[in-house]
Amino acid sequence: MLQRLKKQSPARIIAGGFALVILLGSLLLMLPCSIREGVQLRYIDALYTSTSAVCVTGLIAVDAGDTFTPLGQGILAGLIQIGGLGVTSIGAGVILLMGKRVNLKGRNLIKESMNLDSGKGTIKFLKSVFLTTLAFELTGAALSFLVFIRDYPPLRALGISLFHSVAAFNNSGFDILGNYQNLIPYRDSVLLNLVTCGLIFFGGIGFLAIREVIQKRFRWKTFSMHTRVVLSVSGVLILVGTLLLKLTEEVSWLGAFFHSVSARTAGFSTYSLGEFTNAGLLVLIILMFIGASPGSTGGGIKTGTFFALLQGIKSAATNHSEKAFRYALPPDSFRKAAVITLLAVTVVLTGSFCMVVMEPQLDFIDVLFEVTSAFGTVGLSTGITTGLCDGSKLLSILIMYIGRLGPLTVASLWHFTNGERISYPEGNIAIG
Repeated sequence: MLQRLKKQSPARIIAGGFALVILLGSLLLMLPCSIREGVQLRYIDALYTSTSAVCVTGLIAVDAGDTFTPLGQGILAGLIQIGGLGVTSIGAGVILLMGKRVNLKGRNLIKESMNLDSGKGTIKFLKSVFLTTLAFELTGAALSFLVFIRDYPPLRALGISLFHSVAAFNNSGFDILGNYQNLIPYRDSVLLNLVTCGLIFFGGIGFLAIREVIQKRFRWKTFSMHTRVVLSVSGVLILVGTLLLKLTEEVSWLGAFFHSVSARTAGFSTYSLGEFTNAGLLVLIILMFIGASPGSTGGGIKTGTFFALLQGIKSAATNHSEKAFRYALPPDSFRKAAVITLLAVTVVLTGSFCMVVMEPQLDFIDVLFEVTSAFGTVGLSTGITTGLCDGSKLLSILIMYIGRLGPLTVASLWHFTNGERISYPEGNIAIG
């Protein structure tokens, strides 16, 4: 069995690891000690919740605050943390804590899961990831505590603050406030809004960019192309999203800014999205589809993919080479970005079609929003999640799983050969 596992590709091992954690998490959430007294939890809802946590999404079939005990909420936070950092990273971390060495196969898995260019310095990078995560989450919890202590007893406020900080940094929109209220009661809390946005932003730009920003002390000229792309695209999307949401919805500037940040795979909400206009929902759908950045805790097609796609289109239209920030883009960047985007569009449209067939009573914009949220591992919803049939929940589980792994990774799971042995003469096809 072990020998067979060693022969599997990194993508298959990572996919299998996520599936195993999801199944284990669903069983832990079904334990009597995880569920509040008098609450009935069906297994499909436990599986849905576990998938949403491990895939750092935040879509909920049942309210986490009303359904689970403090132990169950702790299990949920652990699943979010594992999902955000990655199964392989957590596994390697446990091996290091035991004082053992991570073998070459393990280092390769970490490289794949973290989107690193090479395996050099993998363990050192992994240690920095754990320290960075701990620093951000403890800081976020301390600042959030200043807000929650006003409304809850100290111990309860501390638990909510820690859970919220873990969920926010890992770009998962779970909350344990109860009554499906999310952060709506705190829409006017400037401190909590800004702290949450800060955690989402840094969790969403990826550990590579975080390390470079800290090491080079925010000096733009010293940043690599990757970090420049991540920061510039993220900044533009947040700014444009804020302006469009303010124009289309009756929300404050703080609310528009918060949702522009949160839609980039976090899933927290301070306004009821069921009351948003179709124009506002479309803005959020686009932001959710693009998502976070490579090597981050978020989903979507990623900012790097979006940037490479735009540069490729610009290059084709202007007949100039693909370049930005005085760097030339890798030759195959546009091709890879186009493949990822096409696969993502296919997943979203196919998922929306299947859900519309199973839920004919729902408006298409609500279904499209729900499916895009699941694919982008966001967690925002117009309020239809709890009323979905079991078939739609299973479909959403599959889409969240694909969104967390990435459509290209999922597509590569069925790649069995090492290359083609037959070559054919080049043909001609009309394009455009």
